[in-house]
Amino acid sequence: MSPDEYCQQKTVQSGSSFYYSFLFLEPARRRAITALYAFCREVDDTVDDATDGSVARIKLAWWRTEVSNMYKGTPTHPVTQALQPHLSAYNLQEQHLQAIVDGMEMDLDQSRYLDYAGLKKYCWHVAGVVGILSASIFGYKNPQTLEYAEKLGLAFQLTNIIRDVGEDARKGRIYLPVNELQQFGVTAADLLNARHSDKFEALMAFQTERAQKMYDEALAALPKEDRRAQRPGLMMSAIYRTLLEEIARDKYHVLTQRISLTPLRKLWLAWKTYVRN
Repeated sequence: MSPDEYCQQKTVQSGSSFYYSFLFLEPARRRAITALYAFCREVDDTVDDATDGSVARIKLAWWRTEVSNMYKGTPTHPVTQALQPHLSAYNLQEQHLQAIVDGMEMDLDQSRYLDYAGLKKYCWHVAGVVGILSASIFGYKNPQTLEYAEKLGLAFQLTNIIRDVGEDARKGRIYLPVNELQQFGVTAADLLNARHSDKFEALMAFQTERAQKMYDEALAALPKEDRRAQRPGLMMSAIYRTLLEEIARDKYHVLTQRISLTPLRKLWLAWKTYVRN
């Protein structure tokens, strides 16, 4: 199996909605973004699959060295071997890839966030930076496009947090800010024990409103001349915003189930966005 085939398999197996937006890219950019996504999955799995935090830290340290070696031209992992040829072509910065690894380590250091400012910092590391790297691969002329991409990455992560509240709680992680739980009268125990309530629905509606506002800010920041190049992000935005609407329509029953869109619906939303932009 070649490095590119490894990354393709990793992306397909993840079942991610991002895959549907990759399908519309030209081959070189599609290989690059697939390799970037596979890198993110590999590093994320290092933390999610670990039963021993110290082992996870050792593995993350290995990834930091591997990223450094990739920029020196000596990658050893299939993911970095697939990504390495695209570094200079799309001006992918090492500091951004290292920031992703740092973000994954944050999951080992804390499982609660006191306020939105703390959560936003985490989201920047695991998603905002990914947005910047992705926009670089898709192509842009106006530097303001990176601001759009960063905000869009944050919006995606806020959506993931809303969708995965129950799943994360079962892992002992609560990303919803502590002060906002208190504001709406929801306790950590409510989340850990999957207790749905009107208070919880109000809390989640508040979280959804913030995420939708972030999408609005992102799209408002996208320069017109780069809109066509950045279509993959716009496709993802359409898919994720539709997912948020579905979650709200289901009255935020995310503590005991994972709400998702069908593959056919995701493909339809992606195609419709592609045609319109």
